[in-house]
Amino acid sequence: MKPITILVSASGAPGTAALLRALRQNGEREVRLVGTDMSERSVGRHLCDAFHLVPAGSDPGFADAIRELCEREGVDAVLPQSSFDLQGLAEHRDSFDVPVLVSRHDAIRRSNDKAETYALLHRLGIPAPEFRRVRGAAEVESAARELGYPDRPVCFKPVFSSGSRGFRVLDPTVDRAHQLLHERPGSVAMRLEEAVELLPDEGGPELLVMELATGGERTIDGIADGRAVVLGHPKTRESMRAGLAMYFVTLDDPGLMDIADRIVAELAIEHFFNIQLVGEQVIEINPRISTVVYQEDLNLPYLGVKRALGEIGDDELRPLRAHVRAGRTALRYFDQLEWDA
Repeated sequence: MKPITILVSASGAPGTAALLRALRQNGEREVRLVGTDMSERSVGRHLCDAFHLVPAGSDPGFADAIRELCEREGVDAVLPQSSFDLQGLAEHRDSFDVPVLVSRHDAIRRSNDKAETYALLHRLGIPAPEFRRVRGAAEVESAARELGYPDRPVCFKPVFSSGSRGFRVLDPTVDRAHQLLHERPGSVAMRLEEAVELLPDEGGPELLVMELATGGERTIDGIADGRAVVLGHPKTRESMRAGLAMYFVTLDDPGLMDIADRIVAELAIEHFFNIQLVGEQVIEINPRISTVVYQEDLNLPYLGVKRALGEIGDDELRPLRAHVRAGRTALRYFDQLEWDA
């Protein structure tokens, strides 16, 4: 088959190494990889065939920078990894001469706005946390108490966030001395009084104060066509380290796939998606690729790129659901690279 070039944005993200390896080891053709990132200290600089620094995804010039690189590097498809890259690409995807694997901007906006996400889930009858949309310390305190604090823990996070950034559990039983002496820096649990002390009295960023979902974590990963899931599967999400899940086991769960179909249809999600649950509650909808459990006969990222290029149709992808092996396990780990300056 004809060789292709894929631009992978945010190529310093934790899942980059596995994603690039899967794209290369596709068993069909040569793939040239162009990595971009806003940081020079990106693993993509060392693992891709070409690497370029670009502005942050929120920068007005981000899409123009990616489009110029597509022309310069002969890119055939753009595969964004970071939630922060999605909106800028979505707003301009029709101006690219190559496929950009991102949903339309309205789907991105609605998915990234956690308050709108939860309101949507409630309307669909899909379990999701109760929440309050607030600004400032006084509103955070009032919302936390409405949701049951201090009789039960609650949590809060920015309305727009990614990768657990800004997420905090408000728990009246937190032992600050134990945190100081026995836990790593960056614990996500604190008392309400501490949060109120740190936040501005009024104003500031919009926050969601919500009930704390409990139970095992699961996700649904897949490729969607704006109406339903074309190909995908659920998996567990376990063994958290530094805010990242490190252990996954694929599941056979038609009920979770039905939830994914309903969410995809409501938001018109296209290309890759990731939906996260804690217990029975949906807590995140990410309209982008996430950590993938790979199989030798099911390479989800490569299939998604082929689909975007028009090389494989949805009617060919749907039967591949039978290839998903329940119990397939993935263990993430930390690695390192060395080089001479």
